[in-house]
Amino acid sequence: MVDYRPIPDERDVFHEYRSYAFSPEEGLPAYDPDEHETPRATLGSRRGLYASEAADDADPRCVCRHYWLESHVRGDRHRTAGLASVSTPPEYRRRGHVRQLLARSLAEYRDRDVRFSVLWPFRYRFYRQYGWDTANRVRTHEFEPSLLSVATGETADGGRFRRLEADEYGHLESVYATHANRYGLALERDADWWRYRIFDGSDRDPFVYAYERDGDVAGYLVYAMEGGQGDRRMDVSELVFADREALLSLLAFCYRHESQVQRVRFELPADVPIRDLVRDPDEVETTVSDGPMVRIVDVAETLSALSYPDRDASLTIAVEDPLVDWNDGTFTLEVTDETATCERVGDGTDAADVRLEISALSQIVVGTRSVRDLERTGRLAVGDSAAPEAFETLAALFPETDVYLGEFF
Repeated sequence: MVDYRPIPDERDVFHEYRSYAFSPEEGLPAYDPDEHETPRATLGSRRGLYASEAADDADPRCVCRHYWLESHVRGDRHRTAGLASVSTPPEYRRRGHVRQLLARSLAEYRDRDVRFSVLWPFRYRFYRQYGWDTANRVRTHEFEPSLLSVATGETADGGRFRRLEADEYGHLESVYATHANRYGLALERDADWWRYRIFDGSDRDPFVYAYERDGDVAGYLVYAMEGGQGDRRMDVSELVFADREALLSLLAFCYRHESQVQRVRFELPADVPIRDLVRDPDEVETTVSDGPMVRIVDVAETLSALSYPDRDASLTIAVEDPLVDWNDGTFTLEVTDETATCERVGDGTDAADVRLEISALSQIVVGTRSVRDLERTGRLAVGDSAAPEAFETLAALFPETDVYLGEFF
């Protein structure tokens, strides 16, 4: 019987496993507490899967880290676990240890009343087989800074930029809250997350500049410089703004680096209109990539806790979960006066209005995909005996929304 437990006293082992999994080209750098036990590196909770419950058992078969977070979903904050650093040394691979680690992690999340799990995958198909799926896509725009010259004529008079240190993160909280309310899965940030995930970089600290207008912060950007003289790029990882005027001012700030950088690159949500604002959109290199992945932890508890449109509804939903049995079955969802009750009522073989996998349900719940889109791609099926309005009811309860979780962990 394997044992899943915290590993606070085996940090060197955790470091070794993680290094081999994610940066084997660097060899196995010697464990140095001063270098590898920084506040950034020690955020979250380490877990390991062991061969037995013995306290003096050998090294773990695989490890992971959990970040205890909150995210915005359909207007409310919900407990969310960030899953990271899933690592297995080669001598223990292909034995089902990761599957057990993931299942035990979900069980811990459930015990903690966590509603959603999010992760950044090394390979999407690997985690799709266990019920996670794409939460949002990231648009990357790269171009010469001269294309932003159009922004300089529309910036606000009297506004100013100021570089902030980590202890000044409080100045950014108000405008970040505006941003977080726009996007599903946007994270709530506590002091440690601001200091050690936003202001603190894994290799070097980024620059953080705030745009102040009339005494208040109306926007900010987080960026790093890559390359050297003659081949330097300004990489903007976070661009947050209260309104169009603030957005233009931030873009003008980037334009003013024209003599210093040859390229600028932005990683942004889909609705930020970079291509509509630059001088020559045909010179912008835009790519779309899959971002993090998301998964519901407990169907009954999560669907009961969500906010819904003002609509009375009743549905039966058959869910297939390849990893945990409490989500594998048929559920009734009753929505009345914007409140909901969801209960498991069968083993999944029962007649249901709608059938889908946990990964697809996770996407429509957070708002990433529409019900219509999932039906068109064969990932959602309406039962043969379902009332004709069942499909439209599901679509009304779970409308597609803007979802964006951009920060890597």
